[in-house]
Amino acid sequence: MADNIEYTTTGKPHPYHLVRPSAWPLIGSFAAGLLALGTVFFMHDVKWGDFNVGIKGTLLGFLGVLAVMFFWWKDVIYESIVEKVHNGVTEIGLRFGMALFIASEVMFFVAFFWAFFDASLFADEVKQFLRVEHTGGVWPPEGTVVFNAFDLPFMMTMILLLSGCTVTWAHHAILEGDQKNFVKALGLTVGLGAFFLCFQVYEYSKAAFGFADGIYSSTFYMATGFHGFHVLIGTLFLAVCWWRAAKEHFTEDEHFGFEAAAWYWHFVDVVWLFLFVAIYWWGGLGGEVH
Repeated sequence: MADNIEYTTTGKPHPYHLVRPSAWPLIGSFAAGLLALGTVFFMHDVKWGDFNVGIKGTLLGFLGVLAVMFFWWKDVIYESIVEKVHNGVTEIGLRFGMALFIASEVMFFVAFFWAFFDASLFADEVKQFLRVEHTGGVWPPEGTVVFNAFDLPFMMTMILLLSGCTVTWAHHAILEGDQKNFVKALGLTVGLGAFFLCFQVYEYSKAAFGFADGIYSSTFYMATGFHGFHVLIGTLFLAVCWWRAAKEHFTEDEHFGFEAAAWYWHFVDVVWLFLFVAIYWWGGLGGEVH
């Protein structure tokens, strides 16, 4: 069987891509540690004289993480496009890695949905007397002014669903080797993602409640806010793919970089559908509409 393997890696023939020694994992660890430490110092308002350790540490750590991401992924693209060392076996590993990453993201959102349903389904739980005191035993809590699910949130849902269609169009285009429509469809998807984010910022600016106003607002902002952050990441992911598509980095046979972005984007779409149904529609029933 080994004789039938197509070896496309450099150096000693083997079916795997053995990467060169890289400093990015170590530098990335230091940058992430600085970001975490700076955030903790910021939360505790730690200062050395006039030097604000929290803000400076957080900013430096964040810039460090961004720099590592940029240069590390640049190396990966170089290995794939210039050195052509990503073969079929390598791609299997990349697929499993992306699938496991999305699975971890699913569990991340499960935690927010769990918090929301625990609070909403058991708003009158007798043992949770502080919760009952806050909610009045009903959901949404008494006096909460909620969004009309079939107003702005519904339009945002349509935008994301349309973006799911355009990214699927892009996928079919690259499978057929249609570079022109591939680039066009990717550009539309990036634009729709940015459009969605603009509407979410506008929605937050019109909200009748703040993050710390109670259990409804906290669960609402945590779930929808982190989803918005994922939309931002997905939009940037697709924007990089759009730039690479314009340089014809992808072919009908080799385009996993784009495919991973498309998987992530579909995941973001599905999470939003659950958010719309659970938090905006069902979670707002009976509340005073904004």
